[in-house]
Amino acid sequence: MASVELEHVEMTYSGGEDAAVNDVSLAIEDGEFFVLVGPSGCGKSTLLRLLAGLEFPSAGAIRLDDEDATEHSPGDRDVAMVFQNYAIYPHMSVRRNIGYGLRVRGGSRDEVAARVDEVAGFLGLTELLDRRPSSLSGGQLQRVAMGRAIARRPRVFLMDEPLSNLDAKLRVSMRAELERLHRQLGVTTIYVTHDQVEAMTLGQRAAVMRAGRIQQVDAPQRLYSHPANAFVAAFIGSPPMNFAVGEMDGGRLRFGGFELAIPEQLRPPVRDGEGFLVGVRPEDLREPDRAPGEETIEAECIVHQDLGADVLLFLAVTDGPGDLEAVRRITHSEEQDPYAASLGQARLFCARVSGEYPVRGGDTARLAIAPRTLHYFALADGRRLEPVGQLAGSCA
Repeated sequence: MASVELEHVEMTYSGGEDAAVNDVSLAIEDGEFFVLVGPSGCGKSTLLRLLAGLEFPSAGAIRLDDEDATEHSPGDRDVAMVFQNYAIYPHMSVRRNIGYGLRVRGGSRDEVAARVDEVAGFLGLTELLDRRPSSLSGGQLQRVAMGRAIARRPRVFLMDEPLSNLDAKLRVSMRAELERLHRQLGVTTIYVTHDQVEAMTLGQRAAVMRAGRIQQVDAPQRLYSHPANAFVAAFIGSPPMNFAVGEMDGGRLRFGGFELAIPEQLRPPVRDGEGFLVGVRPEDLREPDRAPGEETIEAECIVHQDLGADVLLFLAVTDGPGDLEAVRRITHSEEQDPYAASLGQARLFCARVSGEYPVRGGDTARLAIAPRTLHYFALADGRRLEPVGQLAGSCA
């Protein structure tokens, strides 16, 4: 096992104007399961290739257990990589695929056989050892790829979107399998994904990336509850956070055609009439329960989607001139909400409520919002604006 440290790492490809990886510094602890997450093209896979030694950085340093490994070849780093497409040798049996890395490192026949049997039993592959990859399912192929990495007993596992080729049900079971493996093996694992659900369920910590830069490094629950900027807020969460441009007028918050009374300690640190971005998660728009201090909004329900235990309600939002463009710019969202576009609406808010809530498309929905669940971001750069009460508490 090993700790991993990156110091101001950059990667610019020949002929490229922008850096694929831009001034990235990270410290990953020995034995940690760490996730790199972000949209396609954000630099996460490039960063993994730099860690593996398949690419060498344009600037910066990479350290394994405090040893400078920046110029080391892949063979000298003692890391194992699991790829999205499995990279299984089709002409070899499962047994030979798992033992391949040990054989090329000069392991004896008895040593390789014993280690392959041990790993196969660990992964439930014993009955498949003499089969060829062409006869295996996607989940079995992925276990073979992980078995080949595990058999080597590397210092670090590097995993590049290993579950993206699996169907939804199998991804859920394989996530549980990965968590179990990490708990039992304790090997430092760096996992790349564009799926924020994987990041939330697997990582002890995660780094959210955009355009080659790290936006926030934190525990998954902290990324969800306390995003550092509007991009992280929009990326983490399913369904994603709702946004609207808002302003304060005395103690009242106006946004998206709604109006709420906000207690003084929960207000954003802005002047009356000054614009800022308001974020509210779908699960924080809920059925009214008449709790003390509860605020409610009303909006037309445009779309009703039944998920069984839950329902998604898509509500009409009233934006001011230029508000939609501001939301897209600050959250770095290039696409308009497809639900809104297909229904001729500028934008829609999504609410996640109980399946028993009696609202259908065309009805007026009355929903509660707790002011403490609202998120605020600056219009200029999307940074998080802490409520007044939290700012006061941090200075105390």
